[in-house]
Amino acid sequence: MSEAAPAAGTDFIRSIVAENIESGKHDGRVVTRFPPEPNGYLHIGHAKSICLNFGIASENEGGVCHLRFDDTNPCKEEDEFVASIKEDVRWLGFDWREHEYFASDYYEQLYEWAVQLIRAGKAYVCDLNADRIREYRGTLTLPGTNSPFRERPAAESLDLFERMRAGEFEEGSRVLRAKIDMASPNMNMRDPVMYRILKVAHHRTGDAWCIYPTYDFAHGQSDSIEKITHSLCTLEFEDHRPLYDWFLDALDVYRPRQIEFARLNLTYTVLSKRKLTDLVEEGHVNGWDDPRMPTLAGLRRRGYTPESIRDFCGRIGVAKADSTNEIEQLEHCLREDLNKRAPRVMGVLDPLRVVIENYPEDQSEELDAVNNPEDPDAGTRKVPFSRVLYIEREDFMEDPPKKFFRLAPGREVRLRYAYFITCTEVVKDANTGEITELRCTYDPATRGGDSPDGRKVKATLHWVSAAHAIEAEVRLYEHLFSEEFPESGGDWRDSLNPGSVKVLSTCRVEPGLAGAVPGSRYQFERKGYFCADPDATADRPVFNRTVSLRDTWAKIQKAQQR
Repeated sequence: MSEAAPAAGTDFIRSIVAENIESGKHDGRVVTRFPPEPNGYLHIGHAKSICLNFGIASENEGGVCHLRFDDTNPCKEEDEFVASIKEDVRWLGFDWREHEYFASDYYEQLYEWAVQLIRAGKAYVCDLNADRIREYRGTLTLPGTNSPFRERPAAESLDLFERMRAGEFEEGSRVLRAKIDMASPNMNMRDPVMYRILKVAHHRTGDAWCIYPTYDFAHGQSDSIEKITHSLCTLEFEDHRPLYDWFLDALDVYRPRQIEFARLNLTYTVLSKRKLTDLVEEGHVNGWDDPRMPTLAGLRRRGYTPESIRDFCGRIGVAKADSTNEIEQLEHCLREDLNKRAPRVMGVLDPLRVVIENYPEDQSEELDAVNNPEDPDAGTRKVPFSRVLYIEREDFMEDPPKKFFRLAPGREVRLRYAYFITCTEVVKDANTGEITELRCTYDPATRGGDSPDGRKVKATLHWVSAAHAIEAEVRLYEHLFSEEFPESGGDWRDSLNPGSVKVLSTCRVEPGLAGAVPGSRYQFERKGYFCADPDATADRPVFNRTVSLRDTWAKIQKAQQR
């Protein structure tokens, strides 16, 4: 079922499944499905549903989870989205094996069922246009009004429906509607549309059809065809459940049980597919896989691991009431995972040149550096050291305040894995006064970072050898939105963060990062976690900052415990 299914927890859905198995309902079968519409890329909200559906199936003996594309709207669906969805589900660690389906596989059966409902007097062809249907529908406080075509004879509706299929009528001129109850307090039950005319080629069926079933009509019947046992949906479908059941009962076919759970909401994020599409099409981001996007493709490119996302989905649990999760909790899960698996390297993002004056000009050496202190099996690597180095500009202050312990004139600090150095001179640009170089001395006896005489230093700096380092581009990403709840009021676009990405083009990284494979993740010591980006060239790597080293969520948890 999966390479690494999320750990099973106790929640109301799993309790229902366990009770059904114990009672022998569905003959002990557990068949779930993940049913995306192929009209966009999957996002972090979908990850919760993926983990839930595939997780429940994998936790029960013989359980199966289907991947079904609910492709009922050819206007917005593309093969690109189908491919991306399959890639994302696999990347998360799940496998649907042979159980890949499309609602379009069932178009002929759905059509026959629609004909069956017309013959039974439970559906009719309506000539009202969309605006008039909306007008006749009523409001939450006022009942709807019957369509003047509601009592159209079944034979006439059958004839018109066949002619709709044959392409005889224009878009918007006619629809097929279920005949239920225009006075129902549930707006979804007020004679909903089952079929509409769309003269658009379908990504799978081409021009074979010019009428297409609505999601509400296709969804439950697709579940029934596939003998789904537990149809798990987010809460916005709760009001659709009576319609889901009505269609299945009216057709007298196998009826799965629809169960609703709270969707995943995240601070500093929008998850509406329409708004995500707007972000892409309006140029606010650079495509669906922009590392600022909450799409799984974007998170993957930023450097998120599938393990961290599964862990996050497991921790937030499954509830019946909507809530919003802090993005800091997602980042906490990511840091925990990357801390265990990401190799450590040294990269200087804002280089300041350092010359070790008492180090021989024609000499260099290799020092041992630990790859990952959390993983003893990761071993060590060699990093080159020479007379001229780069350190972070922020690691030096000419006139430091009291609690600044890094490099300053006359002060000694440790270079990671290397030596103690002391700043002896500051070189500045004659015109601007900007510091361009530091002159230092080193203590040869401190090789490896410790002093034989036991003296201590208060700071350890990362560095790279100027002669050996390679130039790299680093993209520092922040939240795409500056407001915690971007949709809380006004135009959500007003909450876009103008500083959501900063590109640094003159960074220096240790030579072992030359040719870093896109998707490779690293911890740049003291700076954060970074991921190699596909935009890299043979002679110039590009890295995306995945997440900083500071853990805001851990601080939030500590504050809550006080």
